[in-house]
Amino acid sequence: MLLRVNPASPEPIYAQVASAVRREVAAGRVRPGERLPGARELAAALGVNLHTVLRGYQELRDEGVVELRRGRGAVVTHGASRIAGPAAALRAFVAEARRVGLTATEAAAMVREEMSS
Repeated sequence: MLLRVNPASPEPIYAQVASAVRREVAAGRVRPGERLPGARELAAALGVNLHTVLRGYQELRDEGVVELRRGRGAVVTHGASRIAGPAAALRAFVAEARRVGLTATEAAAMVREEMSS
């Protein structure tokens, strides 16, 4: 699993780590039962602090996407697959929005409106 973060982004690094894992799960590249890279290993690979990666993993744990096990690291839960359906629907929505010529701003506004109703 290849994760990338952008230090120049306004989004905190820990949130970028969590988002990247969510994307991998939603895309089916990481499946329930699979172990994520160790926090130390990932922190070294990304050039970030260990606690930054741990905070991202803890966010995923709090959402039920991963289970943190002492000595085994972060393991993707079976409940994580719940994000796969919405991710597929979102990809279909984006494809249709592009097909009809909506801008990203217009498409995002539609999603925000639907989510608030």
